[in-house]
Amino acid sequence: MSDSPPLGDSTDLSARYLALIDEIVATTLKGKISSVEQVYQLLLNGITNGTGEVFELALSDRLNAIQEQVDSEKDELKIAKATRSLRAIKTIHSQWQRWQEQNKATEAIAMALREITLDAAGDRLAAFIRVTDPNLKHPLNLSQLQQLAKSLQQFAQANSDLHQISTGITRGLSAWQRLQENLLSWMYEQNRGSLGFGGVPGESGPWASWAKLVNSELPQAFFRTLAMEQSVIEFAQQRSSITLSDWVELAVILQYLQRGLVHWFDQQAYNVQAGPKLSISTFLTFAVIWSQLASGFRNAGVIYSNGASQIMLQILRTFAQRPYFPLYGGIFASFSGSSLRNALDYLDEPLASVEGTQEKARILTLLGYSQRALGQYHRSVKFHQQALAIARNAGDRPCEIANLNHLSRTYVQQQNYTEAINHSQRALMLSRQPGVSGASVEQARTGEANALVNLGYSEVMQAQKLEERAPETYETAINYLEQGLKLSEKLGDIQSKALCFSSLGIAYLVIGQPQTAIKYLEDGFKTAQVSGDLYLQGRNLAYLSEAYYHLQNTEKSVYTGCLGMYLLEQISSLEWRQIAGFLTILQGQIGAETFQILLQQHRSKILAVIGVDGYDHIPHLLAEYKGNM
Repeated sequence: MSDSPPLGDSTDLSARYLALIDEIVATTLKGKISSVEQVYQLLLNGITNGTGEVFELALSDRLNAIQEQVDSEKDELKIAKATRSLRAIKTIHSQWQRWQEQNKATEAIAMALREITLDAAGDRLAAFIRVTDPNLKHPLNLSQLQQLAKSLQQFAQANSDLHQISTGITRGLSAWQRLQENLLSWMYEQNRGSLGFGGVPGESGPWASWAKLVNSELPQAFFRTLAMEQSVIEFAQQRSSITLSDWVELAVILQYLQRGLVHWFDQQAYNVQAGPKLSISTFLTFAVIWSQLASGFRNAGVIYSNGASQIMLQILRTFAQRPYFPLYGGIFASFSGSSLRNALDYLDEPLASVEGTQEKARILTLLGYSQRALGQYHRSVKFHQQALAIARNAGDRPCEIANLNHLSRTYVQQQNYTEAINHSQRALMLSRQPGVSGASVEQARTGEANALVNLGYSEVMQAQKLEERAPETYETAINYLEQGLKLSEKLGDIQSKALCFSSLGIAYLVIGQPQTAIKYLEDGFKTAQVSGDLYLQGRNLAYLSEAYYHLQNTEKSVYTGCLGMYLLEQISSLEWRQIAGFLTILQGQIGAETFQILLQQHRSKILAVIGVDGYDHIPHLLAEYKGNM
């Protein structure tokens, strides 16, 4: 069997394989083949590595043709011959499956090599990215990628595209081997109390740690850029003369870093500090980085910009298929750093060019949620409406239900309570319709829990706006909220549970029961900490501050309000200004000195959540708000 990918026309190859199949069938009918081992040897000698798809199509054509002959033939002698031919074809098929299994690795490398070498010079990078896509049925593993690099060298001329891709792969894998041994060392440096991509600029966190472990100039400079929270776009713009080998090296390093981190985090399912929320953060962080590189590399050439977009979309497709994909969440605690604060915005433009798929609907759902958290309600509605239409066409009912729920929540923020109630009712009806199976049943029930919460929440807010006084109006709405909480607890859905607690707390605050509200808001804050949702954490703290104020507990009002204000500002949510306004009024009532004393009393609690830098930033936020009044 030849190890080189054939460079001839696929039509000629198909004809050759049809002839091979016909020869084996004819030889079998003549009694010259007496065992399946002989059939296997003929396949082994006749099929060239990297051309399995062509052979499989030829075999399928012959199998269908002979099966049709058996089904339609009337002459008994011809039926008998066709039946023997069919039996021979099925033997070939079984041995072909054996060949595939035993030659899977070699075949994968040869097919990848064939796709890259046969592509036009300008598209070889795109071909390389396609053949290394982790979403392929049989993605290349590390040893196969090493073998691909060696095989590319055999075809490469000095400094050609193939030579540079091969060199980039080799250097990238060499760097990854060093990084892999110290992949998580940054978590244990300087007694870090939390996990994630944040840290003191230039001193701590993964980027600074990894910068010390790579030897090449480009990845080293790139990691330092991220460690210092500098612009990824500007970094790429300054490298307009980047070589293909340097680009491939960086791509290999970043892809294996991302996959290595996700693999480790996925193993921590029962660790509330890690587990799925850090896997989610990793997917988002690296997708955004590639989107920013795509923007920055436009000066270096379209192949580099398009290549970065390709990798970003591959990451998002992988992410969208994970069971923990956050249909009802989006801003996560470890997704931090000022350069990435509004990072989900960077995913908007590349997604616009992608056809409507189930994965696109789910990513648009995430964008819609993030835009609501940022206070961009019109953009949020736009994203959720797009996602709703795509999910409906793709038959992704859990995603369809999720977007109806998100639209309901966004309409509440716009004080459009009629539409909010309408969309939550539609979500509730759809979630209770039969027609889903498997994992989708639980996802539909999660949608039901969210719909109950959103319906109750919308009705409470509408009643407040209409100044309804009748207790039964609120009783019905709160009953929906309590049903949603019970269902989310039964399902064990942390994200939905956090939303339920938060909504109940706000509802009880609206109807003038701050003591009951505090219980739910505190539970909501703790649950949002577990899920990693920074927006819900900040929102619960903001409402807790108001609830404590109503109970004349000024000390806790200051503590929760300042902490909530900081968290909301960190994700660029415009709601930080609302709580800043409330705190400014409170500070005016009790005096600046007393306010500072009360804040100081809770310093240790605040440090445990946001660290000393966060604590020191709180007075600056209040000063900034006052300066812009």
